[in-house]
Amino acid sequence: MDEAFPKIISVDDHVIEPPHLWQTYLPPKFRAEGPRVLRSGVSRMGSVGGVYSWDEDPDGTPCDFWLFEDLRYPMTRVMAAAGFPRDQVTVSAVTFEEMRPGCYDPVGRLADMDVAGIEASLSFPTFPRFAGQAFSEAHDKELGYACIQAYNDWMVEEWCADPRLVPITLIPFWDPAKAAAEVRRNAARGVRAIAFSEIPAYLGWPSIHDKDRYWDPMFQACAETGTVVCMHIGSGSRMPSTSADAPPAVQSTATFTNCMLSMCDWLFSGLLERYPTLKIAYSEGQIGWIPYILERADHVWETNRAWGGVADLLADPPSTYFARQIFGCFFSDRFGLENLVDIGEDNVMFECDYPHSDSTWPDTLDVAKEMTFGLDPVVVEKVMRGNAIELFGLRDRLPGLQPAGA
Repeated sequence: MDEAFPKIISVDDHVIEPPHLWQTYLPPKFRAEGPRVLRSGVSRMGSVGGVYSWDEDPDGTPCDFWLFEDLRYPMTRVMAAAGFPRDQVTVSAVTFEEMRPGCYDPVGRLADMDVAGIEASLSFPTFPRFAGQAFSEAHDKELGYACIQAYNDWMVEEWCADPRLVPITLIPFWDPAKAAAEVRRNAARGVRAIAFSEIPAYLGWPSIHDKDRYWDPMFQACAETGTVVCMHIGSGSRMPSTSADAPPAVQSTATFTNCMLSMCDWLFSGLLERYPTLKIAYSEGQIGWIPYILERADHVWETNRAWGGVADLLADPPSTYFARQIFGCFFSDRFGLENLVDIGEDNVMFECDYPHSDSTWPDTLDVAKEMTFGLDPVVVEKVMRGNAIELFGLRDRLPGLQPAGA
């Protein structure tokens, strides 16, 4: 291990929920209807636009599925790629026994973090999807809310029992007052991040421009508690592509575009003006696209205010709010780092994306060194860990940590 290079804090990894989660953490009256794992055989599996399809076959390849209401969600190698050779990472069935333990076991995760030079890690959900939207889509909202709270209890009490694992919790989309209460409940036990949708309108919920300010109770709770609103690519349940027959590589290349659209939403929403302490982060969106969007947004604010619908929402240029309140996250973006002066060294954080197919693990440390070669050591410290320490309050969680540049 290179002692001169900062230990990494990854602000975007993923956990594959262990089979016991809801059967342990749900109140007993909900367990029979709660999420559970079933093993079944499949003869074919595919994915279009992030939606899985398969053919059932009792004699086929074993696959572990999550079952919840009428939802059937398969485990695939793409989501549990850690440890598999790259050419074996396909949209194919996988069981928990075939996964690397670090996918679902906190002890195994800590060991894998040590391999890659990662000191602390924040992990998004898998089965509930990246914003927990599966539970907000539940037919039985009482059950859905119980599942959200059970997940959050497991996240805080079990997955993040070791302080190196940093909690991020879920909220109910159908009730902003309950969402605010859940933000406060978890903030009281040290949680400083929630998973939210990059474009909630894609999910059928009000947009962040809603004239009735649907989301305000939850955003106010986040602002008051220092809870970061984290938005992962795909958290709108609609991945960008050009056509139904475009190869998955097109979608994989264009994943950042929903983040780009979302940031335009946030810059012109007035939310960052109303809640000046609210912080948001774009996970796995990369950063190279940010300078142009800031330039364009400022130009629109300056020249098109008379008809753009934002003259009474923003007192200052949009880039002002970005610098104060928005963070971009990346795992491989040399161009973005080369243009860091136009993004802001205080607005960028590093991630690993374990255990997904895009992940830099187990070579995360080497990748980080290569990408940051030639940068000022103070900047490297900020990007690799310091900005995350400040944003997520990690000095409270891990007192031995130091701020950037210390």
